[in-house]
Amino acid sequence: MSLIGTMGSGVSALRTFMKGLEVIGDNIANVNTTGFKSSEAKYADSFSNILQRSAPGGTDTPSTATVGIGTGVTLSGVATNFNQGSLASTGRETDLGISGNGYFHVRNPVDGTEYATRSGEFRWSDQGFLTTAQGYRVQGLVGSKLDATGDVVLSDLSKSTLQRQSVSISRTGDVVEFYSDGTSTTTNRILLQTFNDPSALTKEGNNLYSSLIAAGPVGAKTGDPKLQVGDINAPGKNGLGTIQSGTLELSNVDLTQEFANLITTQRSFQAGSRLVTVSDTVLEDVVNLKSR
Repeated sequence: MSLIGTMGSGVSALRTFMKGLEVIGDNIANVNTTGFKSSEAKYADSFSNILQRSAPGGTDTPSTATVGIGTGVTLSGVATNFNQGSLASTGRETDLGISGNGYFHVRNPVDGTEYATRSGEFRWSDQGFLTTAQGYRVQGLVGSKLDATGDVVLSDLSKSTLQRQSVSISRTGDVVEFYSDGTSTTTNRILLQTFNDPSALTKEGNNLYSSLIAAGPVGAKTGDPKLQVGDINAPGKNGLGTIQSGTLELSNVDLTQEFANLITTQRSFQAGSRLVTVSDTVLEDVVNLKSR
């Protein structure tokens, strides 16, 4: 019975727009999350129930048009908006905001898993590593000549008479240590990474993205997401943004747009529920025809 198809279309609308509401709810909930990128649900029609297929016409006959009835709506995808969020001043030297393109590259020291993030809410650990709140280590150029990539870490002064007075991080990612004798040394350089297809990145929570290889890291070796020595991952070069110490990138959620989307999606959900209700009423009348 065609009404069964009508009810199925209504159910598909309820199921799909519920997912849309979940996406909007997640955006609104993360309006104050550092480095958060908003998402948008995308919709597509389901396959059509073809009652008659088209056919070409002959010399004296017209072509035959297709006759098909849609079967509802489906969620075609959830697109992430990677636009820049505004930078807010925090005054903490290890809070790093990216002005422009690029992601920080961090590594889980336990299992070696690597992630990308736009949230630069870092700290110096008790072992001297620059880490996220979860202890994941920021990656960059290391070594006395900055000729290798690895964990950004402060120099070991345990066997030296020098004392570290302060540490600064420049716009180009240079980690400069200032010592008690008035000297200073660049001991690390924080690097950034861009991707050919950011939409392939997977949100893992805690402001982290995985699936780096699938996203196609620019300048990386095939099948290896690691940063490269040289200028390919240097902040301020090759289209990469600069690092702003003492700032954090805010969420790029536009509350005005989200509430507008919330209203339209809610109305769409209500329309789908109304379709189910009307279909049920008509089916009830059909079932009760004999009793009348």
